[in-house]
Amino acid sequence: MPKAYWVVTYRSVKNPEAWQAYAKLAIPAITEARGRFLALGKPVKIYEAGMDQRVVLVEFDSVQEAIACHDTPAYKEALKALGTGNVERDLRVVEGST
Repeated sequence: MPKAYWVVTYRSVKNPEAWQAYAKLAIPAITEARGRFLALGKPVKIYEAGMDQRVVLVEFDSVQEAIACHDTPAYKEALKALGTGNVERDLRVVEGST
């Protein structure tokens, strides 16, 4: 079964305190759901139409685990701490190649 990945990019963080509150709850929620952080931070080098924005890459053993993590009560609590309008981001679940 192919692995799956959360690919998250942050276009802007308007409220750093809300983002920090989110991260404090999200990191343990994701690791408890068997997610493994592979990358956290800004790009080292940008090519083509790339943007200089924070990127988070999390690996899961399956698409089902990646989706289930997002739907856990612990992660929903992290999203509640993040609130609305505090960050502009994109989260995608991508299936790995076999």
